Amino acid sequence: MIGPPGAGKGTQAVILASTYKIPAISTGDIFRSNVANETELGLQVKAIMAAGEYVPDSLTNAVVESRLSESDAKAGFLLDGYPRTTDQVHELDRMLTAHGTALSVVVLITADTDEVVSRLLNRAGVEGRADDTETVIRHRLALYEEQTAPLIALYAARNWVVTVDGLGAVDDVTSRIVSALATKGIAAPAA
Repeated sequence: MIGPPGAGKGTQAVILASTYKIPAISTGDIFRSNVANETELGLQVKAIMAAGEYVPDSLTNAVVESRLSESDAKAGFLLDGYPRTTDQVHELDRMLTAHGTALSVVVLITADTDEVVSRLLNRAGVEGRADDTETVIRHRLALYEEQTAPLIALYAARNWVVTVDGLGAVDDVTSRIVSALATKGIAAPAA
């Protein structure tokens, strides 16, 4: 899943992981957990995240590769917020080839910038996220546009992108994503 910060990727990833019975792999969640637990990785990324910067590709790629090697990801997975750069796309291609798998589809969730800022400021208040100030949010949105737009074009050239409007009720967005995935031949397993 790709989309600007605050577009609803994390919310939808949890729902879709349950629906499709696959793990949702969120690099942001992994990093925040490590920061909260003051692990070695957490100490490395804490200041980077507080400034609204992206964690360096080398660390992010290593975290993703490690997570993809776990047994629950063998039958499929959902990547939430990774890759974010074209270099990460190429590294992910390498990883997936090494694991004998490939991506099936890229869900691009779109959302209005002012709505995203409002959502993230609200989330900051509810969850106490120090990395969600308006200045940091707008910086992250600018980074998203600069670094992520080219990889959307790359995936679109592979005919893997389905675009879904991320605004509206959570259930409505989920329905739009499930319908978009169906157009690519991806259906949820029977209950």
